[in-house]
Amino acid sequence: MDIIQHNFKISKVNREKVKNQKACTIWMSGLSGSGKSTIANQLETFLNELGYHTYILDGDNTRLGLNKGLGFTEEDRIENIRRVAEVCKLMNEAGLIVICSFISPFEKNRTQAKEIIGDNFIEIFIDADLQTCETRDPKGLYKKARAGEIKDFTGISSPFETPSNAIALKNNTQEDFDRNVTFLVDLIKNNK
Repeated sequence: MDIIQHNFKISKVNREKVKNQKACTIWMSGLSGSGKSTIANQLETFLNELGYHTYILDGDNTRLGLNKGLGFTEEDRIENIRRVAEVCKLMNEAGLIVICSFISPFEKNRTQAKEIIGDNFIEIFIDADLQTCETRDPKGLYKKARAGEIKDFTGISSPFETPSNAIALKNNTQEDFDRNVTFLVDLIKNNK
């Protein structure tokens, strides 16, 4: 192939300096209903109020556009996470803080995302027990999975591999939620 990467005058460091922040990707994984999207939304709200430049990438939203047409086979799940990681890398190069909310159930996929994104990758495991997730069940997916209407559903008929190198945040109660958001805001503030 005759593809050559171009280097431009303005670097990530220049973009970070203008934004007065250190770019990073907060990669949140966990079961459906664990609270990833809710935490991401509140985290971005607080960071925005503090003047940070952020963007949320959410599993459902990316599957409506960028990853439209990908299913839930192992190959499609790998490609879904790979594409998202490439977008995170670009957004980090733009000096942005990216907040990701993806089930990303397999260690090998999270490892691949970290390899693509690089040192800007901060892995967070939103640890809510299965019973809590099923009780929340905001989309009715667990009920469908238990009835056999959804195959390969993470936590029911497909495994979730607990991250081995992530910061684990319990998220079973409102107190947990509040503490988790505060922890993540402080993490960003201290990311120099």
